[in-house]
Amino acid sequence: MSSLTRVPRASRKQSDDRRADFEQRVLRAVEELLADGTPYTEIAVQKIAVASQAARSTFYRYFPDKSQLLIRMADLATADLFAAAEQWWETEHADHESGVVAAIGAMIAGFRQHRYLLLALSEVAAYDRDVGAYWRERVATFVDMVRARLESDRERGLIHASVDPAATAIVLTSMVERSITVAFAPSSGIADEALAAALGRAIWLVVYGDAPGK
Repeated sequence: MSSLTRVPRASRKQSDDRRADFEQRVLRAVEELLADGTPYTEIAVQKIAVASQAARSTFYRYFPDKSQLLIRMADLATADLFAAAEQWWETEHADHESGVVAAIGAMIAGFRQHRYLLLALSEVAAYDRDVGAYWRERVATFVDMVRARLESDRERGLIHASVDPAATAIVLTSMVERSITVAFAPSSGIADEALAAALGRAIWLVVYGDAPGK
């Protein structure tokens, strides 16, 4: 006999689909409201709910406060961005510098698509405890992955023995994060392609510039 409390798979899928659709509507609404330069802290929940065609009660059922809203929107907006970088670090780097340039280019494209939200995330993370903790943990997870790859490459003799995996992982991650944020300032004038080429070259040289056999 099936459980009386078990939710049928079809119903769970419908619920998940509704939530995914709702979250995408909210993401678009938040980004549109941020696009005119209004700070995230000044955008009322009611305004976001109206823009996403959701009842206020429905909105609060998914997002108890604006911090949790920003965290979830950041999860959605950065999924592809982190995936592009993670994929490069998981490959064998047979395409050399061009491969990391392509990965950084994909990250920059993702940042540009969601730039208003991600710039707001960078600002709010500096003073909101929950948002700051979320972002530090997300970045730390990526740093750990880079560190593990550098340790593996050093053990295999693919990078110079003097490379410190932990320190280098922090340097590379911080360099990419900060460089993209600064480059997206209105007055930078830096083209996406130029930024990707510069960051890709910097990463490649830091990791493999003095590798054995170079």
